[in-house]
Amino acid sequence: MLTEEMISALIQKTDSKILLLVMDGLGGLAVNGKSEMETAVTPNFDALVKTSAVGLADPVSPGITPGSGPGHLAIFGYDPLKYQIGRGVLEALGAGLEMTHRDVAARGNFCTIDSGDVITDRRAGRMATAINKKLCAKLKREIPAIDDVQLIIQPGIEHRFSVLFRGDDLDDRLTDADPQKEGKKRIPAETLDPAAKKTAVIVNKFLERVKEVLREDHPANAAILRGFAKYPAIPSMHTRFGLRAAAIATYPMYRGLAKLVGMEVLKTGDTFADEIQTLRQHFSSYDFFYLHYKKTDSYGEDGNFEMKVKSIEEVDRHIPELLSLDAEVFAITGDHSSPSALKAHSWHPSPFLLHSKYCGVDVVGRFTERECARGVLGKFQAVEEMTLMLANALKLKKYGA
Repeated sequence: MLTEEMISALIQKTDSKILLLVMDGLGGLAVNGKSEMETAVTPNFDALVKTSAVGLADPVSPGITPGSGPGHLAIFGYDPLKYQIGRGVLEALGAGLEMTHRDVAARGNFCTIDSGDVITDRRAGRMATAINKKLCAKLKREIPAIDDVQLIIQPGIEHRFSVLFRGDDLDDRLTDADPQKEGKKRIPAETLDPAAKKTAVIVNKFLERVKEVLREDHPANAAILRGFAKYPAIPSMHTRFGLRAAAIATYPMYRGLAKLVGMEVLKTGDTFADEIQTLRQHFSSYDFFYLHYKKTDSYGEDGNFEMKVKSIEEVDRHIPELLSLDAEVFAITGDHSSPSALKAHSWHPSPFLLHSKYCGVDVVGRFTERECARGVLGKFQAVEEMTLMLANALKLKKYGA
């Protein structure tokens, strides 16, 4: 694989445009013989695949289940093993918070606990965002600080929120204060290094205060935190690839990812149709677009096979509109797989489709996991997807004499 320096040296400026559609958690597993992609009725994907090249991409490494952060960084061309980004930073940036060197960020979930402090719902019923905003306003009033550390709380979508712990001598080397599963008791954050002792004490005091403040707000009567992180140093997509890049995403974490690599995050509405309208409005202003679709992941994590199928069909209906923009390169993939059979992210590779005048013609008949497995691109590392997109956009010079 080429090094970052080698790729940067090959970059050349062109007017061509790249449109990258990330269908979050796209890949799945067979249920009654067919996966969600195989079950979906997708005439537009089926037509597109006949003039495209497809394959399967490992977001991190075979057998490794990625979070959304590593999965997206790989697609954007950044080695996820080198650039390890805490989820808290991504949520905070996506929520519009400005971070300083004194901050430790965390991603929060409002959750439901029973009288024994056991988590019965990690997402508090996926509450309405309006309720989330009221709860965050309440926490801001009641818990402005813990000891000498300021708390900055920002609502996200549904049950999610962000919190910045701002103060001196804070460290992000903590375990998650989240057991990751329902039916288990809440757990405290623990230190991974002695330097993080003060931060762990502050975090755990905060969580106990949240429990006190929200004791009458069932189902959101507690919170869990994960992804503790300080702001990292990472080169922008303009520096690395010479791209004027824009992001269109509704969820805070994905906007945060985009900001982290120097994309301009465009304001958009709540639906996928709104996102496409935003894409149309700004299409002349940038040469790389990251378009995010969330429902495939949400329904996969919920174990809702039927609704994940319908979400794939929803995107299929919009494919002609996306093609009408005439981007020189149109790529479709997932940042990871979220099979509804597992109700979680998984280690299975993500389907990848690349459409351009120069991609060649594949021999497959549908855009599915099984068909991508026999595609011309084969199985490869997701970090190489950006190189393929740049090459098909004629943005890479010849290597060597």
